[in-house]
Amino acid sequence: MTEIIRVILLVILLAVAFACYFLVVSAFFNKRVLKTLNVAKQLPARSLGIGFVNFLFFGTITVVLFAIAQGAGNELISLIVLIPSLLLTTVLVIFLSLGLTAMVGILGERIFPDLSAWRQSFWGTVILTFASAIPFVGWFLLFPFIALTGFGAVILGFFQRDI
Repeated sequence: MTEIIRVILLVILLAVAFACYFLVVSAFFNKRVLKTLNVAKQLPARSLGIGFVNFLFFGTITVVLFAIAQGAGNELISLIVLIPSLLLTTVLVIFLSLGLTAMVGILGERIFPDLSAWRQSFWGTVILTFASAIPFVGWFLLFPFIALTGFGAVILGFFQRDI
């Protein structure tokens, strides 16, 4: 029983931590998050497709580079291959952070239209965290859908000027 309480407490603390993280990302990168938010609202299916294809492509490249770096016999070659793989991982995490920040903003806007923007983002994060904690449906359908849609919206936001 105490294990269940620990897990529930951990999920609650992580939800609050993610909410604070997304608020900070939104505060520091406001223009990029707003552009991503607009793209995700106007082109959700295209954002999902672009996000899926690009994450699969760059994620595969990253995993292959890490495998090459680990399997290289020479430490210098391993370091040379490890640097681009770490840079690519960093870019993927940045894009996912910006995309998820925009997606929790959209979620908060739709569920709590009367609250201020930071409260919408906070409660959108909490709701998405708990919804994504549902076994199988949240893990393998909801969260990847939200994350890949946000990821694709970030990419589309960089390349589309008119949205």
